Amino acid sequence: MGPPGRQPRPCLLLLLVLSCFQTSLSLEWIPYKPQITAWNLEGKVTATTFSLEQPRCVFDGHANAKDTIWLVVAFTNASRDFRNPQTLADIPLSPRMLTDLHFMTLPLSLDQLPCEDPVGVSGSSPLLRVGNDFGCHQQPYCNVPLPGPGPYSVKFLLMDVGGAPKAETEWSDPITLHQGKAPSSIDTWPGRRSGCMIVIASILSSLVGLLLLAFLAASTVRFSSLWWPKEAPEHLRIGSFMGKRYVTHHIPPSEAATLPVGCEPGLDPLPSLSP
Repeated sequence: MGPPGRQPRPCLLLLLVLSCFQTSLSLEWIPYKPQITAWNLEGKVTATTFSLEQPRCVFDGHANAKDTIWLVVAFTNASRDFRNPQTLADIPLSPRMLTDLHFMTLPLSLDQLPCEDPVGVSGSSPLLRVGNDFGCHQQPYCNVPLPGPGPYSVKFLLMDVGGAPKAETEWSDPITLHQGKAPSSIDTWPGRRSGCMIVIASILSSLVGLLLLAFLAASTVRFSSLWWPKEAPEHLRIGSFMGKRYVTHHIPPSEAATLPVGCEPGLDPLPSLSP
């Protein structure tokens, strides 16, 4: 027996085990695995974000109007060590991501996840974009850009108004973000290229050369006629002459001039004045 007023250590361990066992029994498991949205969208996965399908109708029958659906984001290798918080004060925040290797964000109510497809109504795709809150507008549960390529795993956790967990989904498959390459790491040396690339480059270079030669030849023929006139026809060469028929315009006869008496047509001419 220990000192008066102190419970034995085995009793404390037993109470802890019973508490954990009771919590696990009260927590419902939902056979749903979060995944990247299937919508044909650009940038579903970037260097700091990824887009998930919204868990529509997943928590129907498990949640009431006052419950909250949380998204748990964790590094894949640390997801097994995650323990569901029991109160709102225990919810891990995004600034502790690099130390705790997980955080919770995007608290949603049940009425924000209706079963109806919103695309036909508002034109927006039903997705959750993780890491999209660059300015941390949703404090204190910021949906901050993810710090690295990951891989990450996520799950949805249903909590009541006091922060006690009620239901959870499966962890998603590992999600790896895109990584940009440094310009210095890009190999531009042609010796590292494949044989097909070398052959294609050679053929294209030959075609360009042939087209350039054809253009130069056509340009030479076209402009040579401007600098050197064509050879004159044979009948215009020096030393030969060929006349051309010249047709005059028709000139109508003018009226006959008044002749002196005796000079009418058909009469003898005037007598000669010579002896």
